[in-house]
Amino acid sequence: MANTGSRYRGSITDYADFDSNRDAEALYTAMKGFGSDKEAILELITSRSSRQRQEICQSYKSLYGKDLIDDLKYELTGKFERLIVGLMRPLAYFDAKEIKDAISGIGTDEKCLIEILASRSNQQIHQLVEAYKDAYERNLEEDIVADTSGHFKKMLVVLLQGTREEDDVVSEDLVAQDVKDLYEAGELKWGTDEAQFIYILGNRSKQHLRLVFDEYLKTTGIPIEASIRGELSGDFEKLMLAVVKCIRSTAEYFAERLFKAMKGLGTRDNTLIRIMVSRSELDMLDIREVFRTKYEKSLYSMIKNDTSGEYKKALLKLCGGDDDAAGQFFPEAAKVAYQMWELSAVARVELKGTVRPAPNFDPEADAKALRKAMKGLGTDEDTIIDIITHRSNDQRQQIRQTFKSHFGRDLMADLKSEISGSLAKLILGLMMPPAHYDAKQLKKAMEGAGTDEQALIEILATRNNQEIRAINEAYQEDYHKSLEDDLTSDTSGHLKRILVSLATGNRDEGPENSEQAREDAQVIAEILEIADTTGGGDKPSLETRFLSILCSRSYQHLRRVFQEFIKMTNHDVEHTIKKEMSGDVRDALVAIVQSVKNKPLFFADKLYKSMKGAGTDEKTLTRIMVSRSETDLLNIRREFIDKYDKSLHHVIESDNSGDYLKALLALCGGED
Repeated sequence: MANTGSRYRGSITDYADFDSNRDAEALYTAMKGFGSDKEAILELITSRSSRQRQEICQSYKSLYGKDLIDDLKYELTGKFERLIVGLMRPLAYFDAKEIKDAISGIGTDEKCLIEILASRSNQQIHQLVEAYKDAYERNLEEDIVADTSGHFKKMLVVLLQGTREEDDVVSEDLVAQDVKDLYEAGELKWGTDEAQFIYILGNRSKQHLRLVFDEYLKTTGIPIEASIRGELSGDFEKLMLAVVKCIRSTAEYFAERLFKAMKGLGTRDNTLIRIMVSRSELDMLDIREVFRTKYEKSLYSMIKNDTSGEYKKALLKLCGGDDDAAGQFFPEAAKVAYQMWELSAVARVELKGTVRPAPNFDPEADAKALRKAMKGLGTDEDTIIDIITHRSNDQRQQIRQTFKSHFGRDLMADLKSEISGSLAKLILGLMMPPAHYDAKQLKKAMEGAGTDEQALIEILATRNNQEIRAINEAYQEDYHKSLEDDLTSDTSGHLKRILVSLATGNRDEGPENSEQAREDAQVIAEILEIADTTGGGDKPSLETRFLSILCSRSYQHLRRVFQEFIKMTNHDVEHTIKKEMSGDVRDALVAIVQSVKNKPLFFADKLYKSMKGAGTDEKTLTRIMVSRSETDLLNIRREFIDKYDKSLHHVIESDNSGDYLKALLALCGGED
């Protein structure tokens, strides 16, 4: 979402009653004598625009014959000093200093180079090059060339030219040609023609590239980000992904960078300072609104919880306001949510698993190899893992049959007696037909004391009609009971209604109906508003309609409903459900909404949560790796690295061990 027209979207504005001499005197007084008045310094500097701060610097020199930045450096320390001194430099000189620091000394801060050069406009790049020359009497391009290498270096040099086209008139023929060139340079080519990626992504206008990305998805079924991840690597890949993100929405790119700078252990203060200083007079309001939509919390509250002291106070002033305050509406944020639904409505992303049928498959040879791996003293786990994780489920069923015909033995029983623990659960899960595996997971979730509602929700909210019907048959066959009866006796209230409804496998499969979508959105809006009030409307019948809409309308129709909901309320349905509801009912409804929006992302989140923090939730990890390995695990991997900045392979490797780890990595199918 670019800045719209001439509307100012910064959080810092010119101070109304400005007098540079008076401000210079106030700062001098604040730093005079023993100790400095940090509160007065931060209050003054964060309340003036960059232009006004430059005037204060000049007045300070005229009045006291001293350099204000030098005095501030002397009086302040640490992160607070870096932030305040950063604010005192004009943006181009601030960027120049950041880049100089990134390439000085041992090692290079590639992330800093990527962030600045991928996100600045032509004009900002030209000013940066000039400022660098003025401040350091050196040529920025020569310094970057000396400090980087390969395709990463080439793309940085292209960006440093600041020659991106700025014409908003887009030629459809050129869009089609660029899509073809990118596809042929990457997906269709053995090896990658990086020069094409560099030329097109480094030079075309933002407007043109947005259409190229949309057309690329429609034509190939693959998002451009997925192609970049598949074809490029290392810092070059990270740079190209940053360029794509900034083309799509600079505000979203910075919201993501800020979130990652503060989540988890420790704060990446350099990144936090750089973004808060450099965007405070450009698009901080857009960044805040995207942040609120994407992460369901305000940037203000995250800074507040993650920093301290004067440093915190200064950052909060730059942030300019708390979007979690009651009664706030976010038209820009709602717009972003609307665009996300729009994208999910047009995306025809090809789902790909990581496990495919083995070529030259020989069930007899596999059966013999497995028998040999389990015979005699000790078990050859490597062979078992290698065979079972590299065959499709159909092929595994053939191996089971052949094993029985050849040896008169049940392969499942033999595996059970030879392997144990997490590895056994994973391998035995892979050996079951998918519907029987899901049926077993549902049965286990309802057995014994307590119910695993999360497992019930995960399976029933994400399977399509055909899969649900197959699960019902498998459940009846394996347990001589109906799934619906067990769900009815094991759950209660709204959760029971949702799960039983999903378990019928009767979701519509037709296209959207615009008129119906508006009515459905109205029902959802009424229910979610009623959650805050008492009385009003016929609540029971509204609730029934609400649950029926989410559990029985087609995915395509629901996407339209969720867009209509935004038009009607200015809020995103997922965030509203999370805010207004609680417990398992909320989790079930959110799972349905997330599946409609982006099912692979839903599973990526579940996998991440199963491994973050203390201890691993092996049940969830095993269940998802088994059930998605032939469906969409490749898509899940792509969503995982996009959201968490680390690959699924890497997180599995850091969090597991032994033969279980080997089997999981084989299913994962590669490092991104």
